[in-house]
Amino acid sequence: MAEGENEVRWDGLCSRDSTTRETALENIRQIIVRKTECLRLVKETPYRPADGLSNAVSLDGLNKLLAHLLMLSKRCPFKDVREKSEFILKSVQILQVGSEDAQMHTLFADSFAALGRLDNITLVMVFHPQYLESFLKTQHYLLQMDGPLPLHYRHYIGIMAAARHQCSYLVNLHVNDFLHVGGDPKWLNGLENAPQKLQNLGELNKVLAHRPWLITKEHIEGLLKAEEHSWSLAELVHAVVLLTHYHSLASFTFGCGISPEIHCDGGHTFRPPSVSNYCICDITNGNHSVDEMQVNSAGNVSVSDSFFEVEALMEKMKQLQECRDEEEASQEEMTSRFEIEKRESMFVFSSDDEEVTPARDVSRHFEDTSYGYKDFSRHGMHVPTFRVQDYCWEDHGYSLVNRLYPDVGQLIDEKFHIAYNLTYNTMAMHKDVDTSMLRRAIWNYIHCMFGIRYDDYDYGEINQLLDRSFKVYIKTIVCTPEKVTKRMYDSFWRQFKHSEKVHVNLLLIEARMQAELLYALRAITRYMT
Repeated sequence: MAEGENEVRWDGLCSRDSTTRETALENIRQIIVRKTECLRLVKETPYRPADGLSNAVSLDGLNKLLAHLLMLSKRCPFKDVREKSEFILKSVQILQVGSEDAQMHTLFADSFAALGRLDNITLVMVFHPQYLESFLKTQHYLLQMDGPLPLHYRHYIGIMAAARHQCSYLVNLHVNDFLHVGGDPKWLNGLENAPQKLQNLGELNKVLAHRPWLITKEHIEGLLKAEEHSWSLAELVHAVVLLTHYHSLASFTFGCGISPEIHCDGGHTFRPPSVSNYCICDITNGNHSVDEMQVNSAGNVSVSDSFFEVEALMEKMKQLQECRDEEEASQEEMTSRFEIEKRESMFVFSSDDEEVTPARDVSRHFEDTSYGYKDFSRHGMHVPTFRVQDYCWEDHGYSLVNRLYPDVGQLIDEKFHIAYNLTYNTMAMHKDVDTSMLRRAIWNYIHCMFGIRYDDYDYGEINQLLDRSFKVYIKTIVCTPEKVTKRMYDSFWRQFKHSEKVHVNLLLIEARMQAELLYALRAITRYMT
C-alpha cells in the first residue's frame, strides 16, 4: 500500500452513523493538509540526491489520497461525505494557489478576469511568469478585443485547429466559450453544419497543421475569391494567427501532459502523457525552484546516469564554443550540413509511432481525418528549402500581420522573443550557464524539420547537442503531438527540473507557430504581389 494510504482510516466513512463519518473526514482533512504543508517545505530545504525518491513517493502518496477523495466526492451515497470531500479538495487548492507570490497572483487574476476560469494551461505556464504574461495578453487580444472576426468565429476556429491534433482538452474549452458568446449549437454537430465560409477554411487548417510547406498562393486565392463566402485579407490573417496559435497550443497541452480541469470530464484522472509524478495541484504549488528528481517507470532513480548526461552536454557546449572561436565553416559546408540534418530528421521517429484514431466528438470538427504529417522527401517528393534570408518574420511577416491586424504583430513578436531569449542561466544542478547555444539548436532543429534554413547557422551543432531521445520528443510534440507518451517525456534530460522541461515546450510551440506563420504569410504576400 502506498505511503499515505496506510495512515488514513477510510472505513469510518462506511459507518451509518453521521458522527463517525464526520470524525473520519476531519482526520483525513488534517492528514492531507499536513502532507501538503510538508511538501511545500521541500523548496526551503537544500536538495540532496538521496531525497529525490522519497519526495517522489510523498507526491505519489498525496496524489492517491486526493484521487480517492475526489472519487468519494462524486460517488459516495452519503451526502455529507460527498460535500465534505469536495470541501477538503477545494481548501487544498485554495491553499496552494494562495501560496503564490504577488506576480503570480496578478497573472492568475488577469487570466481569471479574461477567461472566467483559471485553466490548467495557465497553471503550468506559471513556471515562467514572464512568458505567461505575454501569452495571456496575446490570447486575450486574439479572442476578445476588437478584430476582423466576430467572437463566435474565433472560438470555432480554435475548435477546428485543436481538433486537427485530436486535442479534446482545447476543443472542450472552446466549445463552452463558443456557446457562451452566442455561437449556434448546431455548428458543433460537425463542420458541415457550420457556414460555408468556415468550411472553406478547413483545407488551410489541414495543410497548415500537418504540411505547411505545401501552402501556396492558390490556397489564399481560393479563400479570398469565394464569392459570397469570401474572406477579407484582414479576416484571413486573423484566422491564420488563430489556427497557428491553437495548433501550437495543442502541442503544449500534449507535451506537458495537461489534463482537464477537476470539474470537467476526465479531470479526476491522471492519464498519460502526464508530467512524471506530478499532479496538476503540485505544479501550482509554487515549486518553481525545487530540484525535482526524475523517476523511471520501474520506480528507480538513476542518479549517476542522468548526472553524467548533464556533464556530457555541458562539455559539448564548451567544445563547440571553442571550435566556433577557432574556425568558421564555409557556406558550402554549412549548406551541406543543413541538408544532412533535414534528411536525417525524416528518420527520427518513436517505436510508439502508431496511428491514433480520432474520437467522433473531436473529428466532427474537421474533414479528411486520414490527412496527417508526412516527411519532406518521402516517395521522391522534393520540397525547396525555405531560406529565412529571403522571407523572415522580423522583416516580412511581422509588418504584414501588423498592417492587416493592428497590434497583433507586435504582441506575437514579443512572445517569440521572450520564448527564444528566456533563460535563468541554469542547467539541471548547474548555475551561471550560458544556454543560448542550446536554445538556438532546439529552435533551429524545429525549423529545419519544416525545411526552414538560416544561412548563418552551423547545423552540425544540432547532432552534438540534441540526442536521439530528445529529437524523438521534439519531433513528436511539433509534428504529431497526439502521439506523445509519458515515456518520451521521461526519457530526455532526466536530471533536469520539470520547470526546465516546460521551458523546452515553450520553445517548441513558439518555433512551430513561427514556422507555420512563415509559410502562410509568404503565400499571402505572393498573392498580394
